[in-house]
Amino acid sequence: MDKNLKIGICGGTFDPIHLGHLAIAEMVRCQLNLDKVLFIPTGRPPHKDINAVTDPIHRLNMVKCAIEGNEYFEAVDIEIKRDGYTYTVDTLKELHQIYPKGTTFYYIIGADVVKDLLTWKSPEEVFTLTKFAAVMRAGYLDNDFLDRIELMRNRFDADILSVEAPLIEISSTLIRERVNKNQSVKYLVNDCVDAYIKENNLYR
Repeated sequence: MDKNLKIGICGGTFDPIHLGHLAIAEMVRCQLNLDKVLFIPTGRPPHKDINAVTDPIHRLNMVKCAIEGNEYFEAVDIEIKRDGYTYTVDTLKELHQIYPKGTTFYYIIGADVVKDLLTWKSPEEVFTLTKFAAVMRAGYLDNDFLDRIELMRNRFDADILSVEAPLIEISSTLIRERVNKNQSVKYLVNDCVDAYIKENNLYR
């Protein structure tokens, strides 16, 4: 495997993964010239009721289905295999063991998540293990967003890049609600994920 790889990370429950996730990941990959983007479904997120989240195997299968055909995308199951709560810091440590020394990771987040980074487990360690690519609407700069980035740079030497992308108003919640009401989710998820949801009678 080549050294000095640039790897993007998309983490989330992906319940289900939708076209917004895929579009953002592809835009960040192109803008930052990433070698690969890893999609990592969350195992047991500490901030969510696990009983309200779809079985991880289904979420992983939908991710695999959604990214099929994109050679730069890869589904990773390390969080759903882990017992107990899954924390980003543990995932990053594991990825550093898997990939060669010299690999740089870029954790892809929405700009609104920047304000929550200090609530993550061991933020100071997280900032040593990954850079962040904060996605924001093209042409939109929020002073609060910039202030928070500056604070984390000063306090933790954090490396947070801002990446511009069009605003895509799709949410997994919207998709689950539409499926539950027998409404179409075509053009919100790809056809493979749509078919998987129907075949496995999810979100009803």
